[in-house]
Amino acid sequence: SIMENVPEELWVAACAHRLQRQWHTVDPGQVEEVARDLARDPRLRAMDPGSAALDWLRPLHELG
Repeated sequence: SIMENVPEELWVAACAHRLQRQWHTVDPGQVEEVARDLARDPRLRAMDPGSAALDWLRPLHELG
């Protein structure tokens, strides 16, 4: 996928930014850790970072 050509640091930064926008209560350092974990998931890494963030957050929203 095209996203796999994006440098991991950029992908992680964009993903962390999107997570932070949706998930205000979490410490930015923790958000970056989550984004790094997401980058290790081949399915999520193949998505654009914003979609991956929303995909990962969806179950949390359903619980809430």
